[in-house]
Amino acid sequence: MLHSLLTSWFNFVRDWNYLGVFLLMALESSIVPIPSEVVMPPAAFWASQGKMEFWLVVLAGTAGSYFGSLMSYLVSQWVGRPVVTRFGKYFLLGPEKVAMAEVWVTRYGAGGVFFSRLLPVIRHLVSIPAGLLKMNFVKFSLATTLGAFSWCAILSWFGQQILGDHPELLSSPEAMVAVCREKLHLVVAGVMVLAMAYSVVVYMKRKQPKAATAL
Repeated sequence: MLHSLLTSWFNFVRDWNYLGVFLLMALESSIVPIPSEVVMPPAAFWASQGKMEFWLVVLAGTAGSYFGSLMSYLVSQWVGRPVVTRFGKYFLLGPEKVAMAEVWVTRYGAGGVFFSRLLPVIRHLVSIPAGLLKMNFVKFSLATTLGAFSWCAILSWFGQQILGDHPELLSSPEAMVAVCREKLHLVVAGVMVLAMAYSVVVYMKRKQPKAATAL
């Protein structure tokens, strides 16, 4: 079943070009578990073959990611916490995850949303607590767009480099996802280090006023 789904998404990207990238990345940024690794890298490969334009692929992916995130943000605002808490478990978003995500967004704001867009799993969930907390729309949009653009650019670059040298991966979606995830470990690790550094900076800034008050 997984192979069939991956193959369908992969073929959708090939057949629908930029619209396919937009739609699948919109779904990936909502509650639909479509791996972005099977959307952006293949599109970038086709771009390297002259069938699409590299930066248009990145922009289509960014626009789709923002649209999907925006829908999650607005729907979460509309339905409220009780509905999300009650039905979130059916979309792998239990009450504990909602609470943890809310703490993350409350503590780190737009920076937290930006870094979340670069991390697996978290990136398609962070818009929900942002909506529940009624995060400033402009800050949410900027952080989401910049984070989505960065992730789409990274995946597209990997797609161009990896699939360009190993076109046989095009016939095996599972192998392609596995290779991309293996190669992206260093990127994800780097993002996590930066996120931790950002957390320390935010913590120190919050401690400074308290220290000044104590003096």
